[in-house]
Amino acid sequence: MNLGFSLPVFGKAAATPGGIARYARAAEQAGAASLWVGDRLLSPVAPVVSYPGYDTMPEEFHTAQDPFTALAVAAAVTETAILGSSTINATQYHPANFARLLTSIDVASNGRLLPGLGIGWSPDEYGAVGVPMSERGKRLDDLLDLLETWWTKDTVSHEGVGYTIPESHVDLKPVRKPPVHLAGFGEKALQRIARRADGWLPVWSVPEQFPADVLTTTLGQLRAGAEKAGRDPQALGVALRVNAAPGTKAEQIAESVTKIVGILEPDHTFVDLTYLTTSVDEHLDLTGRLLELTAKG
Repeated sequence: MNLGFSLPVFGKAAATPGGIARYARAAEQAGAASLWVGDRLLSPVAPVVSYPGYDTMPEEFHTAQDPFTALAVAAAVTETAILGSSTINATQYHPANFARLLTSIDVASNGRLLPGLGIGWSPDEYGAVGVPMSERGKRLDDLLDLLETWWTKDTVSHEGVGYTIPESHVDLKPVRKPPVHLAGFGEKALQRIARRADGWLPVWSVPEQFPADVLTTTLGQLRAGAEKAGRDPQALGVALRVNAAPGTKAEQIAESVTKIVGILEPDHTFVDLTYLTTSVDEHLDLTGRLLELTAKG
């Protein structure tokens, strides 16, 4: 199993000086196939919309690293691990800056970037960056258009949503065109994934919160939609995030991961350790334990 893990970008572990570099290097050496970041700009004291399953925001999000910085640091200290995001709230960033950031990280990592993008759900975060939340969908479509141009043309010009890029030389190109994966379960999101994305970002929970056929059925719908759009349905990738509840034992996580990987057959799988550890050492210990257990399974 090609198993990956979240970098320590949230919670107490994220505040450890040099912690991301130390973890990334050691995790790859231990056998981690991929390393991942999430994206949380704010942890409001009284959020307009609470985090799903919470009355407010999880304490882990009180401390949050910048996802691009974390990916760049990991790129500098690793050689083989895929570097992914699940999920960056892409429409909260200026598109031109966003395109340059992704390109630079892909070059720094020698073509190992897997950008997983979403549109977020927090009105507080959208207010903080001055972007109308109601424009999320059209801004994501616009960003996907820009990334295609930025990565494939030597001169770039673009009339975007609220911004204009004059014809400009953009000679820095990714090592290979990064496979953009998109998150979502809603109807519009799934249609966009089928038409435009290189892959999908589903989520599995431990303990299980829904049956596995929710994921397999949705994936089947996505691939049917991709074929209808004239695309190769089997080329649509899957990068699965496994969220484990606080206090979940490593053995239970490994058993559930082995089960869902056997059913869904994702291209990439990673365990989000955010709610399970409070230090880089704990992050590393659990990484080693899960690699050992899944290798046996």
